Amino acid sequence: QVRLVQSGGGLVQPGGSLRLSCKASGNIFAFYNMQWYRQAPGKRRELVASISKSGDLNYQHSIEGRFTMSIDVAQNTVWLQMDSLKPEDTATYFCKAESPVVSGASYWGQGTQVTVSS
Repeated sequence: QVRLVQSGGGLVQPGGSLRLSCKASGNIFAFYNMQWYRQAPGKRRELVASISKSGDLNYQHSIEGRFTMSIDVAQNTVWLQMDSLKPEDTATYFCKAESPVVSGASYWGQGTQVTVSS
């Protein structure tokens, strides 16, 4: 069983920065692909960034160049650094661990709210 506990988020003005963290219950990064999703009110949950267990990094086009996803293996933590935030980035953000081997083996963090508003 994998447990993911998120922290960070909050209210920030447009152009500001926030950093989200997702702490895993153990060193899972060699076995799981890690992903950040977001879900805005009334919209579907969407993938914004991912790191495969082999280290391949991918970003959604709308956040590329503004968000940076990273992993700190020593702290069992995945980070999402968000800069130059826009009102359209307002959403609940979720981290997810997904096994590339075992079908259906995925775990979600509890979600954290990010609000970008003046």
